Amino acid sequence: MRSLRGSLLIAGAGLIDPNFRRTVVLVGEHNVDGALGVVLNRVAPVAVGEAVPSLAGLTGPDERVFVGGPVQPEAAVIVAELEPGQETEVMVFGSIGFLTGAVDAEAAAGVRRARVFAGYAGWGPGQLEMELEESSWIVEPALPGDVFTEDPDGLWREVLRRKGGTEHELLGLMPVDPGLN
Repeated sequence: MRSLRGSLLIAGAGLIDPNFRRTVVLVGEHNVDGALGVVLNRVAPVAVGEAVPSLAGLTGPDERVFVGGPVQPEAAVIVAELEPGQETEVMVFGSIGFLTGAVDAEAAAGVRRARVFAGYAGWGPGQLEMELEESSWIVEPALPGDVFTEDPDGLWREVLRRKGGTEHELLGLMPVDPGLN
């Protein structure tokens, strides 16, 4: 099994589950026991300073919380870009990692930038592989700019465009509800 850690899962045309329709998921862990990640392009209507004041120092109090997925939506998941030489338990790719547990002052000092996610996406053993076989997801390597995009609403289309190929470009142009066309 090839691990997809550090990859993006781009929702395919057939993925109609409202939790994942038109989403881009950063895979933080993937092994024989399953996979987990966070949805990068679902912004919540609440600021970090309101929802989790203790984490506002990492992001800024006015930065929005993102909806990371349907699993444990009450839990805060932090994705951070770390200073050179810094590491966390869960390094995803390059200097990007998930911060776990309480973020003490020493760990916070090594953070260049961070995003706070409410919940995460999770798959049991073999579940993600099955969804990939069904073409529910399109896989693309992640870039730091994807994680910290200034345009989360446009990320799905942007990553499809970057993936290339007529099939992906057409999918990115598809309206949310083709029946309204």
